[in-house]
Amino acid sequence: MLDEALFLEPYEEPRGDTRHMHKVAIPANEPKILIPAIAADGSLYPIEKIEAHRRGVHHLAISVFVFDGAALLIQQRAKGKYHCGGQWANTCCTHPHWGEDAAAAAARRVPEELGFELRVEERHIVEYSADVGNGLWEKERVHMYRAEAARTRLAIVPNPAEVEATRWITADELRADMRANPHDYTPWFRIYVNRFPDLAF
Repeated sequence: MLDEALFLEPYEEPRGDTRHMHKVAIPANEPKILIPAIAADGSLYPIEKIEAHRRGVHHLAISVFVFDGAALLIQQRAKGKYHCGGQWANTCCTHPHWGEDAAAAAARRVPEELGFELRVEERHIVEYSADVGNGLWEKERVHMYRAEAARTRLAIVPNPAEVEATRWITADELRADMRANPHDYTPWFRIYVNRFPDLAF
């Protein structure tokens, strides 16, 4: 059940102003990656991932947030990513593959990006829409998952094709840095923090 729709504020910028974003070639996924798109009647149908972002088609997505107490694990996206490369985001994100359950997608993506496995718990379902640069637009229904972990026991092994760096950050630190350096952060992460300033994901 959808909790709410989110919007890009208070650091919103005009659509198409993506000068701060890295521009890279958009991959022609082979084999094609099919993800669940959402029809007007709420039913799902398969769509190729890049096509969904080119056309701004409403689709399903996953966001994971891993905490050690008050500190959130965030990642800097690899600079070669086809959108928002080099920007900081939440612990990890993905889309369910066509026919894949949302929880299974969350469990799959954490080790794919960060090299460790962790039990995650679904917390919210939200929607947002944002220009993510490179001619791409996200219009997503996001299943948000949270996990707790002791960083001293967490072996983080980032996949260099996905993740440039990781760090732990508190809500106060994140809000201050996001306010000072908004373009260092992905549009969706800014939307999330604006809605959940205490990181109550």
